[in-house]
Amino acid sequence: MTVVDHYDRIVRGLDAPPILMGHSFGGLIVQLLVDRGLGAAGVVIDSAQSAGVPVLPLSTVRATLSILGNPFTFNKAVSLTPSQFNYAFTNELDAAESKKVYDRLAVPGPARILWDGAFSLLNPKASSRVNYRNGKRAPLLFIAGGKDHLVPPAINKANVRKYSRSSALTAYREFPGRTHNTVSQAGWEQVADFALSWSLENSHYQLTDDDVKAAFAPPPISSESGEHEMRM
Repeated sequence: MTVVDHYDRIVRGLDAPPILMGHSFGGLIVQLLVDRGLGAAGVVIDSAQSAGVPVLPLSTVRATLSILGNPFTFNKAVSLTPSQFNYAFTNELDAAESKKVYDRLAVPGPARILWDGAFSLLNPKASSRVNYRNGKRAPLLFIAGGKDHLVPPAINKANVRKYSRSSALTAYREFPGRTHNTVSQAGWEQVADFALSWSLENSHYQLTDDDVKAAFAPPPISSESGEHEMRM
């Protein structure tokens, strides 16, 4: 079972089709799930490109060179140095502030997924392939960051063009000044609000703000009397 299959099973087990959102390779997973007919709407943020999108900007090459420049990393978990992390993810921050984020969040990750992504650039039949002409899928929004070094806007724009022959809605929005760290970068609320409002407006199914709030509400907890309580 692949990671995508795992999420597929979770989504199919829900009572109603959800809004699917993903960042970076999570964005690619959302593309694949939406292509399978899942979700009420899909939002991909700074998404890794799906198969057959042969765009590789220089900033992406630099951000990934420590891994893709060394074939011995193929089946290994790898770490970035603080300076590499600063360039690839948190380039809105100076070195000192970026180091704080690095110390809190950076962990080794499998290089294989990055290699698979690189191999798929010229292989439209790779495992990350989608049916770009699928007209029955949910609406799909690409969000790009104007200062993203790892997945710059050129990648997202090329990915969007691949969907041009689909009758389903594909939209693109670029936020100037946003980096690959956009989900925790100062001002992330603007991106989140736009993603949610777009999804509610364009969803295949009728969704409201109350539906979203209900999805994130804590589950009821039984009291000693056996009655259900809600704890916030």
